[in-house]
Amino acid sequence: MSVQGTVEAVWKRESARIVAGLLRTVHDVGLAEEIAQDALVAALEQWPAQGVPDNPAAWLTTVAKRRAIDHLRRAQRLDTSDALAREPAPEPTPDDVLRLMFVSCHPVLPTPARVALTLRVVAGLSPREIARAFLVGESVIIQRIADAKRSLASVPYELPSGTELAARLSSVLGVIYLIFNEGYSATAGTDLMRPGLCLEALRLGRLLAELAPDEAEVHGLVALMEIQQSRSAARTGPSGRPIPLHEQNRGRWDRLLIRRGFAAMLRARGGPGPYVLQAAIAVCHAQAASAADTDWRRIATLYSALERFLPTPIVRLNRAVAVGFAEGPQAGLDLVDELRSDLADYHLLPSVRGDLLQRLGRTAEAGEEWIRAASLTRNDAERAFLLDRAASLGLPAASGPTVGAAIDAFLARPSLAPATARAYRQTLFRVRRTLGDRASLASLAPISFAEAVSAAWPSVSPRTWNRHVSAVRSFLTWAGHPSLAAELSQQVISPSPRATPSTLVLPDAPLRERVLWQLLQESAAPIGAVLALNVEDLDLPERRSRNGIAWHSGTAELLPSLIGTRTRGPLFLSDRRPAPARQPAAADLCPETGRRRLSYERAEYLFKQATGQSLGRLRPRGHASQ
Repeated sequence: MSVQGTVEAVWKRESARIVAGLLRTVHDVGLAEEIAQDALVAALEQWPAQGVPDNPAAWLTTVAKRRAIDHLRRAQRLDTSDALAREPAPEPTPDDVLRLMFVSCHPVLPTPARVALTLRVVAGLSPREIARAFLVGESVIIQRIADAKRSLASVPYELPSGTELAARLSSVLGVIYLIFNEGYSATAGTDLMRPGLCLEALRLGRLLAELAPDEAEVHGLVALMEIQQSRSAARTGPSGRPIPLHEQNRGRWDRLLIRRGFAAMLRARGGPGPYVLQAAIAVCHAQAASAADTDWRRIATLYSALERFLPTPIVRLNRAVAVGFAEGPQAGLDLVDELRSDLADYHLLPSVRGDLLQRLGRTAEAGEEWIRAASLTRNDAERAFLLDRAASLGLPAASGPTVGAAIDAFLARPSLAPATARAYRQTLFRVRRTLGDRASLASLAPISFAEAVSAAWPSVSPRTWNRHVSAVRSFLTWAGHPSLAAELSQQVISPSPRATPSTLVLPDAPLRERVLWQLLQESAAPIGAVLALNVEDLDLPERRSRNGIAWHSGTAELLPSLIGTRTRGPLFLSDRRPAPARQPAAADLCPETGRRRLSYERAEYLFKQATGQSLGRLRPRGHASQ
């Protein structure tokens, strides 16, 4: 193996332990990961010339610890630096890695940020690797990771306990399983599977099982992923098209992974939870010698138990599949039809419905459902598979224009102004996804269009709803089918109250923004003066600053979380550290985090993005905005 290959292999195996150990020292995820990256760069520079050390992991850990000590010396300007050097940074422990996993999956982060940060700091993947796996731009992943690190700046680096542990563990498990699912059944792209993501999720799950051996749900998730991964070789044919579970060649299932899944299930002692129940369902499939031997009644019962933990339409759809095999296709279809409004935009609903209709001998309807499912999926392999299934039925072509062709012709009219065409396109794109491009307009009923519009916009304001309804009516009138809009009705628009400062402080906004907005509202101070506040200026018990800015209970409740362990420097910090060539004045740079003071322009932009208003709206009338 080349030196670079050795460095990459060691980094992937040891990065979580190194970052976790540093985090205990520097208490900042972004800084810990940055220092660890410095150690990686040092290895890439020195090992080719000096040779790979006997213990590469220890070398990386030692260099990272030295960099952390150097950073603390500079940040704190310690006179007792020799004493600090004699007091070594603590050695990484298994609990450190477990803490890192809990921090990277913290509930304050949105799910995409949890996934990106976990793959970055725990799995050791680069932003480019993560972006390639999820088919997004590298800049998107870099921004998600940066935003996540900023949001975690004030989050305590500790293991949850008591009642908090279950919720936090559920977040970690959810992130790992989301990564696995994206690899097991890709939501978009040309391939059905992305094996790299499955393997990373398995590695994370196995690591978590070692760190938390007494958690049944952890072992349940590992068992579920092991057994599902065992089918990977049998899930696609030579051309890459999907093969349904009941049609797979079970001789191609990986028996080693199945045995590992069974062993993980034996370790999942305790009361059943969502992942243990899903693993039990996977065990039922793995134990059946053939599709005909599958115990569908037991699987249906397990799904009923799972529904008590996860009462979601997806779980109910899976239960309907099991009932369709256990009690007959009509029983399954009855359950599926109850979900049509909840899952109208989900491609697996018409796919399952098509399967059940075909088994009932209703082939024409089955074909329509598969065509609709093909229009809803964003995965090319799955789309081709569904269209092939519909074509294999040998049904006659639909009479008259299809939904897709009619919409394309409507939008292509030269008389439409660009802005009008764009507005129509936004509306009709959602309608065509719900109905399917190949559905014949002549074969649809008014209720079909009403259901499509309701499914596309289930919870919008009356004003938005009426705009979409008007667009659909215009299209149907142009297409010669105005009667299809008979079930669509306008909603009554009630006058909305004028936005007040209290309604502009959004509870779901990031912590920094909420503190800033709440402080501006409560203090009535100029925006520039609030942004100029430093941590050392604040008298938290007295609820005021040295320059006379005072606040009330709302700000007082939020400030400690924003400050965290910081003792000095700007109160409101920017998202990123400044580039070396663009260093701000010392007064505008936090000595503990290296980030600069939040600018007025950035604060104004964030508020307008969130509310559509200016920051000046937060202050009582009669006060200047700056």
